[in-house]
Amino acid sequence: MKKILLGLTGTVMALALLGGGYAAGRVNADPSPEATPQVAQATDRAETESIIRDYLLSNPEILIEVQTALTARDQEAQQKQQAEVLQNEKAAIYQSANDAIIGNPEGSKTVVEFFDYNCGYCKHALADMQAMVQDDPDLRFIMKEFPILGPDSQQAHMVAAAFKRVAADKYAEFHIRLLGGSGRASEASALRLAASMGVEEAALRQAMKDPAIVEEFTQTFELANKLAISGTPAYVIGDEVVSGAIGADALKSKVEAVSAVN
Repeated sequence: MKKILLGLTGTVMALALLGGGYAAGRVNADPSPEATPQVAQATDRAETESIIRDYLLSNPEILIEVQTALTARDQEAQQKQQAEVLQNEKAAIYQSANDAIIGNPEGSKTVVEFFDYNCGYCKHALADMQAMVQDDPDLRFIMKEFPILGPDSQQAHMVAAAFKRVAADKYAEFHIRLLGGSGRASEASALRLAASMGVEEAALRQAMKDPAIVEEFTQTFELANKLAISGTPAYVIGDEVVSGAIGADALKSKVEAVSAVN
């Protein structure tokens, strides 16, 4: 809604400027020595703006057409930007040592997922990932920690990042259980889960002191910003950025389409 209002505001401003130009033209054409330019311009501007207002009220579909055109232009610009980033940032997207991999680490089919442990849609999409990995032994999911849902998420992801350092071989299980668990993920719930898996809290807290963890998150946020990713889950599949929990079938279709081309 905010974007629409901004677009419409820009439209009205443009029309007002058009009216101002029209009014200025009338002032310049007015040979009357009695009327000052300032008074004539103010009068003509008010008259023009009234005409524009009446016309827009009588034809509101014009504003919808303008907003549609603005949205299409914005989407085209975003897709162009994403294509450039996907081409120029391949190492950061596919080869970051910070990211865990679920599925076949050497798989030729890849889905990159930006996720937050407190994202309800990510929780829903967890089953999609599990089913896809189980069905296709040549598939890998590259998991990018993207804690955007507040302090609890940030702290839970800190524990997860530490867990990868301390017990990398157990990370996939940890990830699935934390994301698939009930209630809100937090530092406390992540630490409890880790303890239940035999990983000591002291070891995790020591690993959490590593400043590189914050730098890893910063790099992921910067990459997400370049790709115009602002929510979770978000996927990179081939040369496409996919937003939302679109379901296993839709994801499989996109993965297979990329495989067919390659």
